[in-house]
Amino acid sequence: MRLMHVDASPKSLHSNSKMLSAYYVDLLKQQIPDLEIDYLDLSVDTPPHVSGDFAKATYTPATERTDEMKKVLEYSDKLCARVLMSDMLVFAMPMYNFSMPSSFKAFIDNLVRTNLTYNFLADGTTTGNLTRQKVIFITSRGADLRPGLSPWSHMDALTPALRSPFAFLGVETPHFVDAQPLQFSDQLAREEALKRAYGELDIVAKEWASQS
Repeated sequence: MRLMHVDASPKSLHSNSKMLSAYYVDLLKQQIPDLEIDYLDLSVDTPPHVSGDFAKATYTPATERTDEMKKVLEYSDKLCARVLMSDMLVFAMPMYNFSMPSSFKAFIDNLVRTNLTYNFLADGTTTGNLTRQKVIFITSRGADLRPGLSPWSHMDALTPALRSPFAFLGVETPHFVDAQPLQFSDQLAREEALKRAYGELDIVAKEWASQS
């Protein structure tokens, strides 16, 4: 059983999203003894942003790519292979300006690849190749954006920005655990938010372990 753990916080210490994702992975390791962990910290190994050369190379048939094109796609090729061989995917990040850190957007851009993570069908539709992976998104948010509980819930651009590309890649039912609100100005609300997040992670970990 293989798990890929991806952190997108630039903080090395005191990162809530890293703290929560580490807790979740440790829970799974306790319940799945043979679990193999593939860890990627996007603040250390940051994916390259998409360039014109990258776009040209991706739409050139693999058999016709030049050595230069292969070099441009090298990071993306390896990343796609790591994700595809994983059984579980744990993605953790802080919310930045109501969406994701740019490093994780670059991660997505390197992951959405024709004939690797998705395929075009004869009728012009597409099918994703991440259909067997269990996926969880763990986010930390300063504001409280919970639907029905916050007047700011409509400002959540992160959840759909994560859900849509991964649905395109075949992930139909990802889990979301959002620690919110985490403002330092209200310590009680902060503590309650983290407590809720830890409780939700406990539930999802038990579910994943029972299905492994």
